[in-house]
Amino acid sequence: MAPPYYADLGKKANDVFSKGYHFGVFKLDLKTKSESGVEFSSGITSNQESGKVFGSLSSKYAVKDYGLTFTEKWNTDNTLATDITIQDKIAAGLKVTLEGTFAPQTGSKTGKLKTSFSNETVAINTNLDLDMAGPAVDVAAVLKYQGWLAGANTQFDTQKGKFSKNNFAFGYQTNDFALHTNVDNGKNFGGSIYQKVSDKIDCGVSMRWTAGSADTLFGVGAKFALDADASLHAKVNNKSLIGLGYQQKLRPGVTLTLSAAIDGQNFNAGGHKVGVAFELEP
Repeated sequence: MAPPYYADLGKKANDVFSKGYHFGVFKLDLKTKSESGVEFSSGITSNQESGKVFGSLSSKYAVKDYGLTFTEKWNTDNTLATDITIQDKIAAGLKVTLEGTFAPQTGSKTGKLKTSFSNETVAINTNLDLDMAGPAVDVAAVLKYQGWLAGANTQFDTQKGKFSKNNFAFGYQTNDFALHTNVDNGKNFGGSIYQKVSDKIDCGVSMRWTAGSADTLFGVGAKFALDADASLHAKVNNKSLIGLGYQQKLRPGVTLTLSAAIDGQNFNAGGHKVGVAFELEP
C-alpha cells in the first residue's frame, strides 16, 4: 500500500472529527452521471447565522484511453475554474494537473501546476503557483518504511526570496490504527490517534498546541455504526464544545445527516447550532 500524501497524514483521525457534521447550515448535494459518462455535481449551502447562500456546479469528463480528466467548476461567487489532469501516462504513478480560475467581475486570474507521484515507499507532490510577479513553489514528500511514516513540506516564495513554510510530520499507520504528529514552522504542534476498535466503532483523539501559548486544544471523537445504513457521531473537546451527528441512508443514493453543536460551558445562554444535509447520488 502506498503511503499517504503529506496533506492526508492523520486523515483517518480527522475524518472522525469532520465527517457526519454540518453545524449551522442547511446543505443539499446532488451528483448525477450522463449516459456519455459526464459526471455532474451541484451543491447549495445556506448559512443559518449569516443567511448567505452558496451554490456550486461542476462537471467532470474522463478520457480513459488517454488518461485525461477535464473538470469545469462554477460557484455563486462568480468564480470559474478549469482543471486538466493526466494520470499514469507520462510515467506510472505520476499525476499532473493544470488548474486555472477566473473571476469575471474583478478580472482576477490564477493558475497552478500540480504534480503528484507515489509508489510503495514514497509519495511526493508539488504545487507551483503561476504568478508572474513571483511564483510560490510548494513541495511535500512522505516516506514509508514498515508502517512508519516521515514527511516534510516546504514552500518557497520567489517574490520575497524566502521560505514561507517549513513543516515536518511523523507517524505510524496500519489498517486499523494510525498515529500522527506534526510541527508547523517550528511553533504549531499537533497530533492525532485513530483506532478502529471494531467493525462498528471508530475512535479518534486530536491535540493542538502553539508555542508561547498556554492554550491547548484536546478532543476525542467516535463513530458508531448502528447498521449498514445508519451511524452515530459524537465528539467533545476540552472547551466543553460537544458535537453530535446522525447519518441515515434513506434509500440507495439518498443520505440524510442531522447534526448539532452544543456549548457545554454556556448551555443556558443558547447559541447552539444545528445542521441538516441531504446527499443525492446515483
